Amino acid sequence: MKYKVLFNPLSGNSRGKENADKLAALMPGDELEFVDLTAVTDYGAWFAALGADEGVILCGGDGTLNRFANDTENVDLPENLLYFGTGTGNDFLHDLGHAAGDAPVPVARYLKGLPKVTVNGVTRRFLNGIGYGIDGYCCEVGDELRKTPDKKINYTSIAIKGLLFHFKPVNARVTVDGTHAGFHKVWLAPTMFGRYYGGGMMPTPAQDRNAVPKQVSTMVLYGSGKLHTLMIFPGIFKGAHVKHEKNVRILTGREVCVEFNRPTALQIDGETVLGVTKYTVSVD
Repeated sequence: MKYKVLFNPLSGNSRGKENADKLAALMPGDELEFVDLTAVTDYGAWFAALGADEGVILCGGDGTLNRFANDTENVDLPENLLYFGTGTGNDFLHDLGHAAGDAPVPVARYLKGLPKVTVNGVTRRFLNGIGYGIDGYCCEVGDELRKTPDKKINYTSIAIKGLLFHFKPVNARVTVDGTHAGFHKVWLAPTMFGRYYGGGMMPTPAQDRNAVPKQVSTMVLYGSGKLHTLMIFPGIFKGAHVKHEKNVRILTGREVCVEFNRPTALQIDGETVLGVTKYTVSVD
């Protein structure tokens, strides 16, 4: 079969094309034509021009999927749209039970009806989650380190140093479906649509992107000192942090507003937004 392979050259630490080329070994009997998705300006026209015998494979990571979902919000996607994970974290793929390097999987149904986040007056869809607190701080530091050529970025190291020395907890007001709650000494306040973000962290282990009706979950890690927070934090990779009920609260609903008492970096599917005091999330 013929496939047009949409790849993001910037994904996977700018190894997007190299990683997309791995499809050739997985699909030796198919005809693959590689297309740089950053050069596509009109997805409606691009999909309409596909031949009847052509399929589409999207390559990239979570950031690529986020961009694609927003760029195609008003475009009818083919049901057999496939996805081949070539990012660094691949949290979406992990949420579906797959891993980088697996054969392409159908994703069209997952890219429509995504929740919306509004930050600083801008509204967009998101795929996995909104990170607010030390996770946003980690993305901010990582972005600065990335400006140095060949600089290796270790987010775990950044998080530990942030917890111990640099990041200062905030006070937060969280509103879910009209119910308000206040929290002191907040370290994390992400809102999740999938289970994973940040390369495998699972802040809300019971969250299900396939739930009917759709919902999101907000996790608040609060009220603890530096050392106790450092003890709790590794459990996020297994979802074990939820057992610390005095310091971890999970709130589930369809309309969420998180407000901090001072500006803090935030990340949306890995993309950093600086100086944020408030974000809102809504589910269609």
